[in-house]
Amino acid sequence: MIPFSSLKPKNVLFIATRQIGDVLVTTPLISKARELWPEAEFHFLGYRGKLDMLHGNPDIAEIIETADRPSFTGYLSLFNRLFQRYDLAIVTQPSDRAYLYSLVAAFRRVGVLGGHPQGKDAEDKGKRNKIEKQNAWKKFICIHTVDVDYFKQHVITEKLRLLESFVKKPGELFNKPIVVTPPAGEPLTPLIANALQQPYVVVHPGPLTAYKRWPLAYWQQLILWLAGRNFQVVLSASPAKQDVQLNRDILSLLDDQTRLKVIDAAGKLTIPQVGTVLRNAALYIGVDTSITHLAAACNTPTITLFGATPPTNFGPWPNGFIGEQPFELRARFQTVGNVTILQGPGECVPCRKAGCQDRADSNSECLDLLEPMQVIAAIERVLQK
Repeated sequence: MIPFSSLKPKNVLFIATRQIGDVLVTTPLISKARELWPEAEFHFLGYRGKLDMLHGNPDIAEIIETADRPSFTGYLSLFNRLFQRYDLAIVTQPSDRAYLYSLVAAFRRVGVLGGHPQGKDAEDKGKRNKIEKQNAWKKFICIHTVDVDYFKQHVITEKLRLLESFVKKPGELFNKPIVVTPPAGEPLTPLIANALQQPYVVVHPGPLTAYKRWPLAYWQQLILWLAGRNFQVVLSASPAKQDVQLNRDILSLLDDQTRLKVIDAAGKLTIPQVGTVLRNAALYIGVDTSITHLAAACNTPTITLFGATPPTNFGPWPNGFIGEQPFELRARFQTVGNVTILQGPGECVPCRKAGCQDRADSNSECLDLLEPMQVIAAIERVLQK
């Protein structure tokens, strides 16, 4: 039984000290909190350079940036800025540092607890006991906590459940359309704006880690097919060196005629500008990464390629979905709303490991075996709709 709190906070701090995708998936939580507390002032604390997903968000009055590894002076400055300023802190990631920030900032806290192994053997039981001990102090300082479930519980559901203590029936959190709020768009630079031609498809091949990559030759085949159907292709990528190089490698495989139909946007767009491009795209195709979540939030028809990651935990949320879980754990093809998820073959899919070697630079055989024709068939089905 979840204890009901009648707290009506005047000042609320949301804390998300991770990547840009982790910031974006907090927006349904922020919107629901706004429904509960229409007069409250909301602030957001996160890492510098990771908060562009909140650009123009109407519910956030102040964004507080901190370095991911602050100096002593940086910590002291942040401490002075936060100290007991808030009635409530909402911790959306299970990191120790996020909880320490919440302890400094607010009188009351709710938060996510993570790291729970899924297995039932003795080794996993020992890990669970160790994690429970590590989480004990976090539970102690919170009025309510939510456990991460990496296979069964969607990350949007996980965030919304942080408000369970403030509603009389937890089902109230999921009985209306749930929307991810994208950043407000920004005008494109003339270089990109003048090059765009309708209809175009945004293709985003670069994930944060190598084990979420799809083979280069497959991207080549896909772009050749799109160009042959008279689509312009916007090849999207972050400014990161490995993503820029990945785009170059893909372009090097294309013939001259096809390359004329491709815009290499690597590092040339801000996150709000990416949103502008996505809103006008006929289709988005990408891997398991934050821009894929942004595409779905922009209501663009979205096709995403999933390997090790369970879509039940981190599949792009179909905007306006009502309920707690849009997706099945394992399905070669599934479409919900504007989102289509494709998974490779194998009984181990999804394993939630870092690829087949369980390390960041590993390959994932399930993605290696997800053939371009399966993606092309999905494109045709989506475009027909």
